[in-house]
Amino acid sequence: MKNCASLTRILIFAMAIVAMANPAAAETIAVIGTGDVATALGPAFAAQGHTIVYGSRDPSRASVEELVAVTGDGASATTPAAAAASADIVVLAVPGLLVEEIVRSLGDLSGKIIIDPTNPLQQSSGALTHAVETSNAAIIQNVVPEAHVVKAFNTLNWRTMVDPASAGGPVSIPLAGNNADAKKVVAKLVEGMGLEAIDVGGIENAHWVEGMLMLWINNRYGNDTRQSFDFHLRKN
Repeated sequence: MKNCASLTRILIFAMAIVAMANPAAAETIAVIGTGDVATALGPAFAAQGHTIVYGSRDPSRASVEELVAVTGDGASATTPAAAAASADIVVLAVPGLLVEEIVRSLGDLSGKIIIDPTNPLQQSSGALTHAVETSNAAIIQNVVPEAHVVKAFNTLNWRTMVDPASAGGPVSIPLAGNNADAKKVVAKLVEGMGLEAIDVGGIENAHWVEGMLMLWINNRYGNDTRQSFDFHLRKN
């Protein structure tokens, strides 16, 4: 786990804030992966009263055990397929270019809500570009048509996920998916973290949502001004 000590301090601070929010109905949430995004989302969801099961290729690895301990509230770790089987909601905190392969390895996901925070990034002429014709969310929905895929959490970095106030104002999270009820469930998770949810329509719009992160990265790291920005919903 990268920058483990500093990340743990941020998580403790963030969870104290999140715990004051009104919790959604408790669910079992499988977080597939144990990297930065998993480390941001798992504890934040646990702080809302949900039970977190991490899916890891090596559940007994020291960094995974530390993540489970930081998450608390009955969190555990097992294999990715076992974690997905036990859960109502599955979060794919995995490398963007491996999404289809990983989803196919998770078993039957019918009826589950799948949160997709991934981005299919590839290098091209010194910049990041979109590596698929549609979107990762659309690919997932095609692989598991009986699941409810919601694109979310892909337009910001993990530090902003655990500490939205660091952005200097409200941060909005676009949600794209075909099932309105699933998006409402994900919106509660978003709002429980101190973020704002925006329903941007069906799964076809996930292509443009994924493009937002590429725009951010290419402007943040691809020029001398090192621009950074977050998205904010205007309600007028």
